[in-house]
Amino acid sequence: MPLTAEDVDRFEASRPRLEAVAYRLLGSAAEAEDAVQETFLRWQATDVDRIEVPEAWLTRVLTNLCLNQLTSARARRESYVGEWLPEPLLGGDPMLGPADTAEQRESVSYAVLTLMERLSPNERAVYVLREAFDYPHREIAEILDLTEAGSQQIFHRAKQHVANGKARTEIDGAAARRIVEEFLAAAASGRTEPLVRLLTADAVAIGDGGGKVPARAKAFEGAVAVAKFLWGLFKPGAAKRALVGGTPEVHAWTANGDPAVVAVLDGRVVGIMCLEVTADGIAAFRNQVNPDKLARATTQWAAADHGRPLFHAF
Repeated sequence: MPLTAEDVDRFEASRPRLEAVAYRLLGSAAEAEDAVQETFLRWQATDVDRIEVPEAWLTRVLTNLCLNQLTSARARRESYVGEWLPEPLLGGDPMLGPADTAEQRESVSYAVLTLMERLSPNERAVYVLREAFDYPHREIAEILDLTEAGSQQIFHRAKQHVANGKARTEIDGAAARRIVEEFLAAAASGRTEPLVRLLTADAVAIGDGGGKVPARAKAFEGAVAVAKFLWGLFKPGAAKRALVGGTPEVHAWTANGDPAVVAVLDGRVVGIMCLEVTADGIAAFRNQVNPDKLARATTQWAAADHGRPLFHAF
C-alpha cells in the first residue's frame, strides 16, 4: 500500500532523531544516512496503519540495521590502515542530536565515540538509547529483544567500559576558542615547553588517515612525545605544502562538543583535530584527516559563518 503524504511527513519528522541515533551507533555520518534511508524503505514497504507506535517501530528497525552494520564493520576495521577514528561532526550539525543534558553531550563527544569501539554491538545500542536518548529499559528491552533486567545489566557494563578515568570538562563555545587559540600559539612558538605545560602527563595524540593521507600507525604517548609531534606538525615546511597541495587555513571551532582545530584548503576541510580537555589539561588530540570522513564537515563548513582563519598552516 503506497504511503500517504501524512505517512511520509511522519517519517520525516522522525528523521533527525533517527540520524542522531544512527550516528552515535555507527560513528559515521554517511553510514548513518544510509541506515536511515533503509529504515524509510522498510517503512514504505509495510502497512503503516497497523503500526501502533511508529516511533518505537522506526527505532527498532533502525537499531537492528545498525547492529548488523556494526557486526560487519568490526571485520572491516581489522584490516583498516592505521588507527580508526569516528567521523567528526562540526558544531551546529543537526546529526549531533540532543544536547540538553551533560549525559547527552558526553555521549556524542569524540572521546566517548572512540571509546565506544570497545563495546559489543548490543552494549553500544543499550548505552546510546539509554544515555543519549533516555529510553526506559523496558522500551530498550523490546527494541533489542532483551529482558528489562538484561538491558540494565548491559547498560551498567557498557558504562564501565566507556569510563576512562578522566572527567571531561564542560566547555562553551567561547572557552573552546580560547583553548584552541592558546594551544595553537604554543604549537607555533617553536618550543615544546609551552605545549607540555598545556598537556596532562599521559596525553596521547592519534591520527586517522585511512591509508589515504599519511598518519602514524601508532599513537604518540606522554606529554613530551605529544608536544614534539605537535610542534613538528605545525612547523612550516615546503614538503608539507606540497603534500596537501597548498597552505591550509586554520580555524578554532568545536566538533562533537569539544574544542577543535579545523584545517581548510580551498573551501575543503582537510583535517579536524579534536581536543579532549580535562581539569588537569589537554588529555588527547584525535586528528581526522581521512578525506572519506570529512565530506559532511566540508558541506557544513560551507554553510557556516566561520570568519577569518587564525593563521595559515605550514
